[in-house]
Amino acid sequence: MLKKKIIALVAMGALSLSLVGCENIFNKKEDSSSGIYDKEVEKKVDEINGYIDEYFYFEQDEEAKEEAIYDGIMAGLNDPYSVYYTQEEFQQLMEENSGEYVGIGAVVTQGADKTISIVRPIPGSPAEEAGLMAEDIVVQVEDLEITNEDLEFVVDMIRGEEGTEAYIKVFRPSINDYLEFNITRRTVENVTVTSEILDDNIGYIQVTQFYENTDEEFIAAVEDMKSKKVKGIIVDMRDNPGGLLTSVVNMCDYIMDEGPILTTKDKNGKVIQKFDSTDEQSLDIPMVVLVNGNSASASEIFAGAMKDTGKAELVGTTTFGKGIVQSVMPLSDGTAIKITIAKYFTPAGTDIHELGVEPDYVVELPNYATSAVNVKREDDTQLDKAIDIIYQLN
Repeated sequence: MLKKKIIALVAMGALSLSLVGCENIFNKKEDSSSGIYDKEVEKKVDEINGYIDEYFYFEQDEEAKEEAIYDGIMAGLNDPYSVYYTQEEFQQLMEENSGEYVGIGAVVTQGADKTISIVRPIPGSPAEEAGLMAEDIVVQVEDLEITNEDLEFVVDMIRGEEGTEAYIKVFRPSINDYLEFNITRRTVENVTVTSEILDDNIGYIQVTQFYENTDEEFIAAVEDMKSKKVKGIIVDMRDNPGGLLTSVVNMCDYIMDEGPILTTKDKNGKVIQKFDSTDEQSLDIPMVVLVNGNSASASEIFAGAMKDTGKAELVGTTTFGKGIVQSVMPLSDGTAIKITIAKYFTPAGTDIHELGVEPDYVVELPNYATSAVNVKREDDTQLDKAIDIIYQLN
């Protein structure tokens, strides 16, 4: 069983740079200042292995012990976004970023109290077909109660081979009861952009995540709406946990006038990368962006850029507040690590990490719902406000 990752479920708040090697960001040092491999540590490891060899009752799995060393190094960084990938996990990560993977098809997040909840089941996925709903709280997977377990560990438990079943028990707050599901895993195609024309010729585009093809799908949807001469466009980024940096940058470049999109800086304040919009294309149409507390990472980059440059009005509630960037770095043996390398800053130079992006219009959903997924269209107060703003901008 794999130990982790965002394949069967998609963990909240992922934002990754394109794949880079360590040498592209850091100057390698032959003589590392880290004390991880000093003689005292080596001596202690040998001592522990000696006791294991002498007294451990069960058969040892040497490969698992080795992998645990690498996991332990990353865990010691005390950063939930920095992890180690085995060869298989790395391969699956790449498959997931392409928008197709094997799993049950649900986006999840973990709160500060370690509660794991469903952000949304992916349309047409096994999770949706089985009846999982947004805001369901996952309490058990297979025969393990998962209270206080790490998100990556739980995600891996739900993963498995295509055609096998995953047993999941959830607590559904809306009915104050527990529900049990046996969900058959299969290949899930994650369509990240959907669009429609609302009444009175107002465009509506929902972006659920950022994968390799999200920017192309988004631009195609906008171009279609331009051809239909819509009065304005509402971009729904609510409950969007993020994704690939390249995808959201391309979307911002398509919309924005020439100027900065975002800047990433390392721990010393040095600029790593600066992403600017070109003057090749810009969008001049009334626009509103919907956000909430589940809008994280790449969706916050989009929201921040639109707000700072005046390209759109923001409606909803304060976003998640993940203003840090990870880079996936392949290792020489086919494994990889993902580590936090920078903070990002909006066009106005704002650091939104652990603060989020404040909307221009703060609008709560009925009963202060934290997710928009289960809210009926006729009860969607945030969407209603966005429509009103489009009218005002015409």
